[in-house]
Amino acid sequence: MASTSQPLRGKRTCKKVFWAVFPHACFILSLVIYAFLGALMFSHIEGTRNDTSSEEYIEFLQHLTDLTRNFSDNVTENEKMFKDDIRKLFNRADPVWFIIPEEKWSFFGSLFFCCTVFTTVGYGNTYPVTRTGKYVCMLYALFGIPLMFLVLTDTGDILATVLSKSYNEFRKLQSKILASKLCSGSTCSKRNELKSRAQSKIVINEPLTIMEVLRNQSGMKRRPAKYRNVELFEMLIARENENKQPVRTKSMERWSSCPELTRGKTVSRVIENFDKIGKELEKLDVPIVLMVLVIFVYISCAAAILPKWESNMDFQEAFYFCFITLTTIGFGDTQLEHPKFFLFFSLYIIIGMEIVFIAFKLGQDRLIVLYKKVISFCAEKKMPTKKIYPK
Repeated sequence: MASTSQPLRGKRTCKKVFWAVFPHACFILSLVIYAFLGALMFSHIEGTRNDTSSEEYIEFLQHLTDLTRNFSDNVTENEKMFKDDIRKLFNRADPVWFIIPEEKWSFFGSLFFCCTVFTTVGYGNTYPVTRTGKYVCMLYALFGIPLMFLVLTDTGDILATVLSKSYNEFRKLQSKILASKLCSGSTCSKRNELKSRAQSKIVINEPLTIMEVLRNQSGMKRRPAKYRNVELFEMLIARENENKQPVRTKSMERWSSCPELTRGKTVSRVIENFDKIGKELEKLDVPIVLMVLVIFVYISCAAAILPKWESNMDFQEAFYFCFITLTTIGFGDTQLEHPKFFLFFSLYIIIGMEIVFIAFKLGQDRLIVLYKKVISFCAEKKMPTKKIYPK
């Protein structure tokens, strides 16, 4: 019997773990599928567009050729004028004219663009040009941004649980170390003896019957019969309400006889997992200094790795780029040479955005507490003091 029960227990634990991880995996998988579908869609729309030369582009080329001819005739006199004219001309130029659509909007380039859309980073160096691409981009962002926020909230619960448990374990360990240093052997033994004595003195009294309650009421016999009956009736009702307990419907453990009957129970557990999204973030209480330290270490690790992929970045530039990305500011002033490598960084971006989101949530809670203290302090100062006049 023991040998057959162990595999059954292993299967049950595996099922429990599967149904516990299932909602989180669904969110992440749906976001990955959404990103891949968007990459296929934008690579087809923007990558295969007809690059018809517009009148503005032809006029730009004509002005450029005229400037180069005039500059080649007299180099010394027209150098400063040529620089000013070239600067004005290129300021009016459209960057789309110098982009090859097949290279810019490849599958990986489109996937990178989709990640910048639903994460609300929006660097600005890659954007749709065609009207169809712009309309599709609006619809894609309309559904992608809520999905991304849902994934952030869900992963935020996991990170909040890990952070809160780690912080609580650290506090417990710290308190134990302090207690072992402050507490000597004699004092600790005395405290344990006092605790054991206090626990031994605990007596559980059973509820009194109505007759015992009436016997203890000495003032009941002195009162008139009319008031005595009313009080007796009230005491009977109170006694009946105390004895009433909600009937607990004990569900039968049907898995013992037929495991297939527990499917409804597992489905309800999955629904409970969906309902609990965002609850752990509300309960998180970690010092804001610790979160700032975690963000600094997290960005520093990426800033040390990223320059190995991007040759135009050093540690400081990569740190700035990661901070602008994780806070979803996304100026776009730092260009990426290899967006393919950065796509492997997408998991880092999601986790980093979640850490920054948790830090912002904690900072928001601290600001609310500070505002409450300031407002209550100002209200107490402005409250008129009550004057007590002698009678």
